[in-house]
Amino acid sequence: MAVNLYNGFKNEITGETFRCRSYSEDLFSFDWIVQPGGYVPFEHIHLYQDETFHIQSGEMKILIGNDEYICGPGETVTVPKGKSHIACNNKPEMLVCRVEYKPGLDNYKFFQCFGGLTLDKDMNKRGQINIPKMLYFTSKMNARCVTRSTSIPVPVFKFALSACYVIGTFLGWKKLYKKYTGED
Repeated sequence: MAVNLYNGFKNEITGETFRCRSYSEDLFSFDWIVQPGGYVPFEHIHLYQDETFHIQSGEMKILIGNDEYICGPGETVTVPKGKSHIACNNKPEMLVCRVEYKPGLDNYKFFQCFGGLTLDKDMNKRGQINIPKMLYFTSKMNARCVTRSTSIPVPVFKFALSACYVIGTFLGWKKLYKKYTGED
């Protein structure tokens, strides 16, 4: 059975919970709830989408490029496409945000794969999902909502997409793709 993002999923290591609110080609919206001390496990870039955080409660610390912002309830911050960023909950209370990706592109399917790896606990000690498998899924679905870790240089990322697709095909990761998305 495919991952239903409207039911939500939680990364126990990073303290993040994700629950889809709505999805279309124009907008992918989800609730992002972060436990005290919770964090995004790696700095990253969304190549073709702006990401907007609407803080509903708690406080978010976010680094966008070299600029750090502290945002509280009622505030909104947008990360333009192509800009590196990483965020965390730096307060002892829960952080609750509504997050939007514009355009939505194929983010639902991408998040199904991300959520599936999270639910299967296929991640490292810091809570970062299995990157080779996620790169395989990104290639398999010919994703338009590409996200790249800033620790991976562009030429290496492009090579890794192809290499992980070949490796994943050989290792049978298509079964996981079908499990997470319901598609072949």
